[in-house]
Amino acid sequence: MSDLPDLPADASEAGGPTGPAARSARTGSDKPESEAERRRRRAQFLRELAEARALRARVQPRRAKAARLRHAMRMRTFRW
Repeated sequence: MSDLPDLPADASEAGGPTGPAARSARTGSDKPESEAERRRRRAQFLRELAEARALRARVQPRRAKAARLRHAMRMRTFRW
């Protein structure tokens, strides 16, 4: 399955659990998450979301065009 992204080297070699729960366990559960860490994770998420949308637009051009037109119509009818 070549469509799947490569895992980071530390996650694939460590063999431990990955994901948000594992990340928070590694950083320590006694202190709250810093604002910079939250912003960095959010930026990463938004980059991946944009990449997924671009991939979807390439794979399904007709559906993506219809979604783009629907969005444009919503924006035209939205009252500021």
